Amino acid sequence: MATTIQISGQLHQELAKRKLFDRESYEEVIWDILEDTQELSEQTKKEIAEARKEVKEGRVKPLEQIKKELGL
Repeated sequence: MATTIQISGQLHQELAKRKLFDRESYEEVIWDILEDTQELSEQTKKEIAEARKEVKEGRVKPLEQIKKELGL
């Protein structure tokens, strides 16, 4: 169900600044803002911890090295 809300001109300008592209709706902008404030899931936290461990252990390669290996 769609609804209409009233916002100040200042908030409208702030939301417009946050658009990633001209045709992005204000609803999409608001969802992006809400997503940024939500807690990470346990699965995401686990994956971040594993990635940090891999970096510490040197099990990652710099992008430049991968490009060189692939001939890019």
